[in-house]
Amino acid sequence: MTNILEAIINIINNPILEIKSHYSGRNRANNVGEALENFVKDAFANTIQIVNDVDRIRKHNEVFSWLGNQNHPPDIMIREGDAIEVKKTQSVNSDLALNSSYPKSNMKSDSPMITQECRTCENWTEKDLIYCVGHTSDESVNSLWMVYGNIYAAKHETYQIIKQKITDGINEIPNVELAETNELGRVNRVDPLGITNLRIRGMWQIQNPRRVFNYLHTPTLNTFELVAIIPTDKYQTFATESRDKIENLRLNNLTITDVQVKDPNNPANLIKAKLIIFQIN
Repeated sequence: MTNILEAIINIINNPILEIKSHYSGRNRANNVGEALENFVKDAFANTIQIVNDVDRIRKHNEVFSWLGNQNHPPDIMIREGDAIEVKKTQSVNSDLALNSSYPKSNMKSDSPMITQECRTCENWTEKDLIYCVGHTSDESVNSLWMVYGNIYAAKHETYQIIKQKITDGINEIPNVELAETNELGRVNRVDPLGITNLRIRGMWQIQNPRRVFNYLHTPTLNTFELVAIIPTDKYQTFATESRDKIENLRLNNLTITDVQVKDPNNPANLIKAKLIIFQIN
């Protein structure tokens, strides 16, 4: 089974930064956002260099149980492994737009935001979630941060409380026709003719991990950086083979450091983590 360490190793061994041309040349991407998502998939599946589409699709089928729906999280699920959300920014430190889906510390199969197909694609209840955030130009990936949700976002209840309070407030408005919805609210037949409906949607954002974790690492300009932050207890669950493989690379441009990160649910607490940085000048 693949994991984040295997993905990092595959990127180190295949440092393809001109991702748009790499994938558009194979008719796999129309823009750099699609290319980034393909690059992340291929990094986890070890298919970056596979040219034959049939072989690549077959390998993806072996590795992944879910390959996403544009309007529903997550983008990728590793079979019996982690879930992955891929986000693209073209401004170095810009916030991530999550739209109607609040930040998640992990993925749950009973979430109303996921599809039934995702819910039943394998036998699962909860999955750890990796946010893969790429800073891109129109053609290339300039940096890639991989951060686990449980050290990045607060517990689900934190966001659900806010959402529920807003929904409750909407429901208290007198003389309106409310409808069942997974959004914050929906008001039907607003006008006298009864032909206008109002959809009330959340537009969630979260700060870029480059800003959230700037106390751990200062990004280097004009250098590609892959930065991964993995809770130590999660790191220890990976196969010994994967841990040994990355720890024995002994590259000058690869560092693995023990750090402590702020607990998203109580910043007074610190969580032990591994900080992995790979750079290309």
